[in-house]
Amino acid sequence: MTGSHLKALLMSLRLPFLLLTPICLSLGVVFAYQATGFVDVSKLMLILLGGLSAHASVNLFNEYSDYQSGLDKLTEKTPFSGGSGGLLVYPEALNTVRKWAVIALIISIVIGLYFVLTVSLLLFPLGFIGALLVVFYTEQVNRWPWLCLVAPGIAFGPIMVLGAFLALTGQLDWTVLWISMVPFFMVNNLLLLNQLPDIDADHQVGRLHIPIRYGWKISLLIYGLFAVATTVTLYLLRAEKIIIDNWGWIWSPAIASLVVLLGTFRNQRKTTELIPYLGINVLITLLTPVLLSLGLH
Repeated sequence: MTGSHLKALLMSLRLPFLLLTPICLSLGVVFAYQATGFVDVSKLMLILLGGLSAHASVNLFNEYSDYQSGLDKLTEKTPFSGGSGGLLVYPEALNTVRKWAVIALIISIVIGLYFVLTVSLLLFPLGFIGALLVVFYTEQVNRWPWLCLVAPGIAFGPIMVLGAFLALTGQLDWTVLWISMVPFFMVNNLLLLNQLPDIDADHQVGRLHIPIRYGWKISLLIYGLFAVATTVTLYLLRAEKIIIDNWGWIWSPAIASLVVLLGTFRNQRKTTELIPYLGINVLITLLTPVLLSLGLH
């Protein structure tokens, strides 16, 4: 692999974004440890590799598709939206990016099948849905507004959290599904907000997500509803003594989301002014599951 191909691949992987995967997986892992008193490190490493491979694959497929469709040339790049631009700088690496997207997908599927065959057949529907989302997210899911809205949350919520718990314990626990609703709502909001700066560009290449279909106001209303749902879920988890909250951290995401909501509303179609609020949104999406993992008991 040449230097330019490697640089394009690393840019297209969106490495900082991959941090979301171990953070979400940690919820299932911590709960599995509390349920059994033990975590198999070899299984844990495979789960992490499978999750990261799936996330890397969807990022690479997305970068490949955005370049092929011409979207890469239309978006205004920010640290959180608009794509990496790696293939604009190194277009000769196009096939390399696609090849590694396929390789990463195969790795995640093989690991998933291993757990299906050795731990539980119940993992199959989770893995099957996850693989479909990886393959079809950019080209197909982005044309169905409501599916596009919830697909990220399904992947990083129930599939990753419940999947990690099931792979480690061989058991289903509805409390884990309940816990997974926190990343479900928050990751949906993460992608929803990041779509706002790209509305015009996405529309030109045939996408039809919520911001394109319904506009800024409805998108921000949905963001607010998901933020409320996150807060209610955290409150109920504390009320049922599933999590410990000795200093009131469960209200922090609500306060931060309100700041993001108001700031985004005031700066509609002002991409530069939106960047700090996109950053806050990323921060709360990463920190809340970490605090939730630490608070589980």
